[in-house]
Amino acid sequence: MDMLEVLKSRRSIRKYKKNMAISKEVIEKIIDAARFAPTARGNEGWEFVVVTDEEIKKQIAQKARYGRFIEDASCCVAVLYEKDFEYILEDMSAATTYILVAAKALGLGSCWVASYKKEHSEDVKKLLNVPDNLELCALIAIGYADEEPVRNKKPLSSILHWNKYQRK
Repeated sequence: MDMLEVLKSRRSIRKYKKNMAISKEVIEKIIDAARFAPTARGNEGWEFVVVTDEEIKKQIAQKARYGRFIEDASCCVAVLYEKDFEYILEDMSAATTYILVAAKALGLGSCWVASYKKEHSEDVKKLLNVPDNLELCALIAIGYADEEPVRNKKPLSSILHWNKYQRK
């Protein structure tokens, strides 16, 4: 699939085909793509925990109020980042986006659950044995899509401005 088509067709998937494992090789390709995301100051302070264990996914889904669908996904990726780094949200967002795009390019569905300083973050960190120097920034459900959501996007002309902002 052409990269622009991947970007334009990716949607958040919250319904997954059950009992369909993703190969370790495919998961590694997805995480490998995240390594190439841009970082402030070349920090690369991220780490990733891939959860495929059914019981752990279930526990994560119960803790993350907006991530109940994680239980049905083939895997869940916890995106972690060094605490107190000035550009944690920017770097984490870039890595998370690369994971979402790579999953789509490989024929998988995914959905990002914001987890930076959310009520479930510390519980999930404990569950995954994450050290104190790392912050949980996002949870990403990945699996084989069991839905095809359609979302109409605003037209380009309604959001694009040239040289100066002009009220439309």
